[in-house]
Amino acid sequence: MAELKNDVFLRALRRQPTARTPVWIMRQAGRYLPEYREVRAEAGDFMSLCRNARLACEVTLQPLRRFRLDAAILFSDILTVPDALGLGLYFETGEGPRFKRPVQSAAAIRKLSVPDVGSELGYVFDAVSTIRKALDGEVPLIGFAGSPWTVATYMVEGRSSRDFKTIRGLAKEDPQALLTLLDIVTETTVQYLNAQIEAGAQAIMVFDTWGSALEPDDYRRFSLANMQTIVDNLARDKGAERIPVILFTKGAGALLADMVDTGCEALGVDWTTDLGTARRYVEDKVALQGNLDPATLRESPAVIRQGVADTLASYGHGPGHVFNLGHGITPDIAPEHLGVLVDAVHELSPQYHD
Repeated sequence: MAELKNDVFLRALRRQPTARTPVWIMRQAGRYLPEYREVRAEAGDFMSLCRNARLACEVTLQPLRRFRLDAAILFSDILTVPDALGLGLYFETGEGPRFKRPVQSAAAIRKLSVPDVGSELGYVFDAVSTIRKALDGEVPLIGFAGSPWTVATYMVEGRSSRDFKTIRGLAKEDPQALLTLLDIVTETTVQYLNAQIEAGAQAIMVFDTWGSALEPDDYRRFSLANMQTIVDNLARDKGAERIPVILFTKGAGALLADMVDTGCEALGVDWTTDLGTARRYVEDKVALQGNLDPATLRESPAVIRQGVADTLASYGHGPGHVFNLGHGITPDIAPEHLGVLVDAVHELSPQYHD
């Protein structure tokens, strides 16, 4: 494959010196872009888009044509794993993801087994290799998966949830059943991410969107422990440098200190924790990614620019910062506003680097 021309993102993840702060955006390929909406209409529905390597590649590249971003991220979804486990994923208009066959008991969990990821999820790996070839070394490609806990919340609840009543009840009433479920999802995720690496992913991110719904001790038992297993079992030694891993627990706060010793290279930080505070939590042992409030992109260019300046200042001087939002960009954002953000990072960040 082509030699990488822009490695500032990977260097920042490894806390190596860079001339500026790299920038990419969670959900950078998505509904805020009119060209994405056109391709989505061509595909017919979301999962058909994910399963078509040519179209998944096209929407992955779209934001790179508009903005000076330092990484591409595979266009896919965290729920491809439970779909491969046979739960019957579908999307209800205006309601988000649903599962036809949620698992809500020990008996249902016992019927699950680790699938053949090559046959069940081969379309994802085809997309990775297609995107990597199309990038032609311009920027690195990020592969990803949901954390086992976050994926399990959808599998047990059967849909998005605000209170996670069913799975939290399972954690209290039958923790062993939940641990069995998490073990199956974890092993599937390890195989899934390793296949993404084999297909060409140059960095890996694990999205733990709902880890903060747990009490701290339960977080360590039901969320962090499985992310640790993933990090421990990834086939990361590809070429001269190891494949870096980013772990992101939305709302982690002080739990960032617990995440440091997993062996990951970087931790994502949402906008509820100041980056300077997060940096003290992790004692500069890992890089940090984040963390402008996504709602800032609804404001004027001057406000967006000031938000970028404040975020850069909150991290401060030195290597190890990847600029991003504190969560994904929302569909209501004007693309031009993201352009203001990216340009501001390019302009304002060099002063924080030697």
